[in-house]
Amino acid sequence: MRTMKLGTTNLEVPVIAVGCMRINSLDKNEAERFVQSSLELGANFFDHADIYGGGQCESIFADAVHMNDDVREKLILQSKCGIRKGMFDFSKEHILQSVDGILQRLRTDYLDVLLLHRPDTLVEPEEVAEAFDQLESSGKVRHFGVSNQNPMQIQLLQKYVKQPLVANQLQLSITNTTMIKQGFNVNMENEAAVNRDGSILDFCRLNDITIQPWSPFQYGFFEGVFLDNEKFPELNAKINEVAAKHNVSNTTIAIAWLLRHPAKMQPVTGTMNISRLADCVKAGDVTLSREDWYAIYLAAGNILP
Repeated sequence: MRTMKLGTTNLEVPVIAVGCMRINSLDKNEAERFVQSSLELGANFFDHADIYGGGQCESIFADAVHMNDDVREKLILQSKCGIRKGMFDFSKEHILQSVDGILQRLRTDYLDVLLLHRPDTLVEPEEVAEAFDQLESSGKVRHFGVSNQNPMQIQLLQKYVKQPLVANQLQLSITNTTMIKQGFNVNMENEAAVNRDGSILDFCRLNDITIQPWSPFQYGFFEGVFLDNEKFPELNAKINEVAAKHNVSNTTIAIAWLLRHPAKMQPVTGTMNISRLADCVKAGDVTLSREDWYAIYLAAGNILP
């Protein structure tokens, strides 16, 4: 699979990340087949979080991949922490405890990447800095990032945290284009002109922070997928037209649409279907024309000024 540099690091990663939030929906044999197939496809970047399945997803993954030192060398593992029941928690104590739990469940000595999961308004960035320093010096975490954060939140952390924040996981799909549409509607008085995220797309590009789009097939907030959905007839017709042109599936085109953006994004898949994951991986070899990218954008109901 095509690869890219993650943020400002020298870490070479696949352009597709395999999200493991739903791996607990598979039985033992299915999980093993899924993980092995991912590796055969060159998709060795696996995204986790300590809250997925209450931690169960990380344990299932470790069992499925038959984790040992030799296997670990072939993997790039990312996990997230900071969400607790009824609250967000970026305290030093919670971060350190969470990482220890993650490492224990994944049966590894280190994470390649740790993301802070959702913003914590009670964050004390000095504590985050102390936690990151301790995790880095102990070898437990090699790189750090955030999830669902705006530019000012990242800058506040970066004022104290000496490690570069190399990734920001954000919701983005053809039907969830808030971070894109605002850039089209500068100085306009329409709804699309409302700056809801502090121009996070441009900020990440300016600071070499890799955007990792999550839910790349969802519309709304986990309301369902837009592909083959009767609610989006014009969009699906256009996606299918472009898919036929490239002789690939509509799944491939939905991911290729994200990869076409020059921000050099790394979409996070959520599927546990091996065939669909293979279609996602194929997107790395498809480059949409400017005309097709814009046609898909408009077919989703987005507008240009």
